[in-house]
Amino acid sequence: MSPLSSDSTTLDRRLAALDDATGSLAAAADFGKQVKLTRVLGTLRRVLPLPGGCAAVRARAAGLESAGLFLGTDWASPEILIPALSTGSLHSPNPDTVVLETVSDLRLLAVAKGEYVHPTVSAEYAHNHLSQVLATNLSLLFTPPGEAERAQQGRMALASRELLRLLVQEIGYEKVLENLIDEIWRILRQRPIQVDSVKRMITQIAVARANPDIDLGAGALGADRLISSLYSTTDACREDPGIEVYLARLEAMDDAALQSEATGFARSMHDTGLVSPYHATLLRHLLDRGAHLLSEAMGLSSTGRDCLLCYHELVRTLIERAVHPETAQCVYGLASMLERGILYQPPVAPAIWRQLRLELSADSRARLSQVFGPAVDAGTWLLSGVLSILGLPLGVGQGDNPTCQSARALSMWSYNDPDYLLQTVAWAARDDEVVMHFEGQAISSRELGAGVATTLAFDLDPVSLLVVPHLDRIYAEMGRRCIGREGDPHRWINPEFHGWWSGRGFRINVDVATGALTDLEEFLRHFYASYHPFYNGNQPLVHPQPAGIAVTDSAARFVGWHAITILRVSLDPQDQMRVYFYNPNNDSGQDWGDGVVVGTAGHGERPGEASLPFEQFTSRLYIFHFDPLEHGESASVTPDELERVTGYIHRSWGADRLGASEGTVT
Repeated sequence: MSPLSSDSTTLDRRLAALDDATGSLAAAADFGKQVKLTRVLGTLRRVLPLPGGCAAVRARAAGLESAGLFLGTDWASPEILIPALSTGSLHSPNPDTVVLETVSDLRLLAVAKGEYVHPTVSAEYAHNHLSQVLATNLSLLFTPPGEAERAQQGRMALASRELLRLLVQEIGYEKVLENLIDEIWRILRQRPIQVDSVKRMITQIAVARANPDIDLGAGALGADRLISSLYSTTDACREDPGIEVYLARLEAMDDAALQSEATGFARSMHDTGLVSPYHATLLRHLLDRGAHLLSEAMGLSSTGRDCLLCYHELVRTLIERAVHPETAQCVYGLASMLERGILYQPPVAPAIWRQLRLELSADSRARLSQVFGPAVDAGTWLLSGVLSILGLPLGVGQGDNPTCQSARALSMWSYNDPDYLLQTVAWAARDDEVVMHFEGQAISSRELGAGVATTLAFDLDPVSLLVVPHLDRIYAEMGRRCIGREGDPHRWINPEFHGWWSGRGFRINVDVATGALTDLEEFLRHFYASYHPFYNGNQPLVHPQPAGIAVTDSAARFVGWHAITILRVSLDPQDQMRVYFYNPNNDSGQDWGDGVVVGTAGHGERPGEASLPFEQFTSRLYIFHFDPLEHGESASVTPDELERVTGYIHRSWGADRLGASEGTVT
């Protein structure tokens, strides 16, 4: 049985259960509905996340309302509902709240489409309400669940996305496209490796743009830039003629025309971070036309051009093997890799030659083909992923998986130790095994059971898809070997798991046994002394350092612990001291409540970096590493500075963790 037919059978079975439960609820007296309601809500929780589940519930919305689903709740009066509040409901950790909001919106969709005549809301009102719901929840359309959603909502995070996809399909983009375009640009400025969801959204925008009845208003220019980056970047592909026609046009061009094409594609790629399939076609065509045109097509600076000239044969082979219309996005990775100059590190070029000749295991081939399809060979998918991760080390995302430690390791190795990353990829892809050492003892991923992630979703880049399962099992085993030790196991795990540059000094401000804040003032003073340039002798951070943060939601409520990488600390363009860090959760721009809003652009961030003012970042920090042989001037940190940080802590994740000595800072 195919997965599609299996899903359909499961949905049919659960819908039958839903209809039965709804009938029982309708037949119950008002005083007895609460007992029956529990079964209806439970069944809806199982139906809504399934493909087609929201559409099926939409057809049953009127019956669910008349049966009493919304009785005694705000949703019983849809005319008073506020679209802006839908965000809190769809992100709620309470699954019943998500269900009620989702079914209410599906009810209004039925009203808007004339399928349900509601006594208190008109079709026009319902349409306007849903348009605002779409605009308020744009991120759900094309981003996977983040760390907070995974921890709080589980599968209900998928139900919210199913709802939004159906609303877009039925309501359209007329009133939300401008905001949607702004959101896409916000994501693209972070330069993620995985951009398939963004490309799907741009494709839908292109369809809307072609509709003369849709007025994009001020968003038209931004929409055209996005659409042209994929489908009509240059004059020769302006009308999206198809690869074969475009290739024929290239063959008729002289060098001047080819240079114009190359410059146009390079400008678009560096502007958006997106690569058109036509760009990949051009790059392959230019292989026999000299390094100058290749350099122009990738938009290389003097650094990148020098690297291309020094390693011309390697780059040529990479383009032949990895760059195809289906893998076009890796062109940006290749260009960025050349700009980084990492090929000049002696082990890197030989390691990439090894990657070119690598024999993948049967399991690796099957997994890559299962996720990315048969359009190109599995080895080509992996090679394209290697180029992307080497070029964009801060673009690695953990997907919808609790594997932030493993994603952080891949990012850190690419950033700081690319030859080790390539070695790990070779082990995982060829040998189906990764071996690491913990305190002198070898740990083989082949001999271990499940890691932190019991199952691994497929929303990962090719490198992560193969390597993360091995790293996840090793990370979990290192944790098991720390059982019985006093304190947090990351003290010992991080230097062994991430690399020698992880500081052996370690501080934590939470008592592991009780969860209470402990030694907060000393923790804060030590972090300032280790990382703040005004207190550490103006010593820049030499190597990226692993750290742990207490993630909070937009109401500043504690969500969970999360792994990030501190990259650098410096003054931003407004002369405010900021911490710039890597967050593996796919979208670094988040509202952590109490005015703590993570920046991704506009504060001196480099692509892929997140940032916060130093005080705000410190307020969400709970563990960090440092070099125990280097000491800052911790005593000079003023009480006012520390008081502001502790205020943020006490108003957020530390509110319920105050120990006897943590009420004030002296």
